[in-house]
Formats: sequence, C-alpha cells, structure tokens
Amino acid sequence: MTRPARSTAIRTAGHPLPSADRAPVSAAGAAGTRSVERALGLLAHVCESAPTSLSACAKAVGLSPTTALRLLRTLEVLDFVSRDEGGDFHPGSLSFRFGALALGRNQMVKVAEPALQRLSAQCGESAYLAIAGRPDEAVYIAMAEGTFSIRHAGWVGRTVPVAGTAIGAALQGRTPECGYVVVRSKVEDDVTAIAAPIAWMGGIAGALNVVGPSYRLDPERTRDVGVAVAVEARTIARTLFPTHHTNEVTSR
Repeated sequence: MTRPARSTAIRTAGHPLPSADRAPVSAAGAAGTRSVERALGLLAHVCESAPTSLSACAKAVGLSPTTALRLLRTLEVLDFVSRDEGGDFHPGSLSFRFGALALGRNQMVKVAEPALQRLSAQCGESAYLAIAGRPDEAVYIAMAEGTFSIRHAGWVGRTVPVAGTAIGAALQGRTPECGYVVVRSKVEDDVTAIAAPIAWMGGIAGALNVVGPSYRLDPERTRDVGVAVAVEARTIARTLFPTHHTNEVTSR
C-alpha cells in the first residue's frame, strides 16, 4: 500500500536517427545493426514460443547455438528474457512490462476503462485489469486509482503469481458460484484482493481486480465490492463478445 505516488514513466536515452544524406553506415555499424536484428529475432521467438530451448532459438533465427547463447545472455542480463532451471528461455519482466504498456491501447483496455473508473468511484479502492502472462503469472495492463488518501497504486505493467492469488484464480476460471474470488495477504501483507473473470465461450479473456487494505475491506464490504466487480466483469464481456460471452465460470 502506498500514499499517492508520483506517476512513473519509462525513459529511454534518445539518439537522432541517421538522415538519408549522411555518410554510409560503416562496417562496424552494419555489424551492430545485424546484432540488433538477431537479438530482436531471438526475443520475438522467445515471446511467441516460450518455453523454448537454446537449440530451438538458434534454429528459429538461423544462428549457431554459440552466437544465439551470447545474444540471449545479453537479453537475460537486461531482463528481456529469463531462463528456468531446465535451461529453457521465457520472456523476462521487461518484455511483459513493455508489452503491458503497448496493450494499454488495445480494445480490451478501452472497453474496461469506464468499468475501472466506476469501480474506483463506487468502492473507493484501486481497480485493475489483468491478463494472463507466462503460465505462472498474471500481468496488470490498466488501472483506476482509488479515491482514499492511502491506496494501492502503480502496478500497471507488473506481474504477480497466479498461484494463490485472487487474480490468478479468476484468470484460471477457479471462481466460486458468487462470481468473484477473495484473497487476503497473499502478494502484500494486510492487503485484500477481490477478482472476477471476463469470461466468454472461448475461455477467460482477462479479469478485474479491486485491491485495498484489509482493515477497510471487512466481510460485509468485501461482499459488496465482490458483487460490483463481478457485475463490471460481465459488462465488459458482453461488450467485447456480444454473442459469445458467458455469465458462468466453471470452477476447476
């Protein structure tokens, strides 16, 4: 939990792009360009095919395993990729963060924004939209900050575990008959999360999550907030999938 925080932004050092009338790119510059292209090719393959092995990465972009490993290690140091205990590669946290920022412009976010604002105004707590990331993680892609002076803030682009969390249960369709999931003190101590799935006939497209301090979310208020979250999740599903939404999520 935090007090109102200053908004943060990812800043990158800008460099002027070469103009058409400048001198031809040097041999060193051409080699650097090839390295960038190869690294981006590897990153794209990891994001599309994870978990993926070194040999699969090398084959996908036409590199030797030695060269691929060198580039993948650089991406790993920068946290664009990660490697599990078995040696397979996965997208790293920065890939998910940049992806989440890009997803901030997608249709689901546009449809969800009014619902997030309504939840924030009605409940006073911060409301989030999340989608599935890696198999064991969920990633927040949009939010509306709560109206209390002390509120949850700043988690857009952040990943949280699926196991044991409210948002994870909602994304996996493990929702009780009431339509929402409540989990206390899982990711943060003394914080309660209430989540509901955005469900359609093809599965779970995303989930809404309201997060706030447990001292404000007693059982009665949690029930009221949970109903509101479930209603807004169904509203988003009806808007996104007018002929394919479902009000029922089968528990597993």
